[in-house]
Amino acid sequence: MQAKTEKEGKEKEVAAAEDLMREHGILRRTLLVYGEAATRLTQRPDSVSPEALQRGAKLFRSFGEEYHEKQLEEAFIFPALKKKGGEAASLSDVLITQHNRGREITEYILSVTNTAKLGANASALAEALRGFVRMYENHSAREDSIIFPAWKDAISGAEYSELSEKFEEIEHQQFGEDGFDDAVKQIGEIEASLGLVDLAQFTASIPPPA
Repeated sequence: MQAKTEKEGKEKEVAAAEDLMREHGILRRTLLVYGEAATRLTQRPDSVSPEALQRGAKLFRSFGEEYHEKQLEEAFIFPALKKKGGEAASLSDVLITQHNRGREITEYILSVTNTAKLGANASALAEALRGFVRMYENHSAREDSIIFPAWKDAISGAEYSELSEKFEEIEHQQFGEDGFDDAVKQIGEIEASLGLVDLAQFTASIPPPA
């Protein structure tokens, strides 16, 4: 009975593809923050907290660029796809180019938000945020629907299981045992600081009569 209780108490294992996609969920929520901030910067720059945007950029850098992109996608996924060839392999070079461009924009966001007010840089920052969001919306959608499934097919079942454990090990080395949960907490706090917590506020309006 004790063995059963211990087994039930263990954290459920998360397979590699599921882990990658849920990490995308964190990054997509950062994109939603960026998109809302870009709109506000165009209308009322003083309504956007530089600190909130900087926290978002730091989260995207540590969780997205330095961990998810460099340590998982660029180290394991893209090389396996390149080896197999096909449509997914041909997308890898574009995805890496976009990773690099994203890092440039993140550096710009961090630099511009290192101030008490965003007024002087509001227009340029809004444009950079819109470009970042547009790129990564397309980027992550292709990865979820083409890259990750192709990668799973390109490797053996044993290798997939091994990498699922490897990815979890890397996450724990980078962020500790609660890396994903901590990222969820961080993006939630950023959303709260900008008044974006209530999901109901994003419910679409009823369409007009046809």
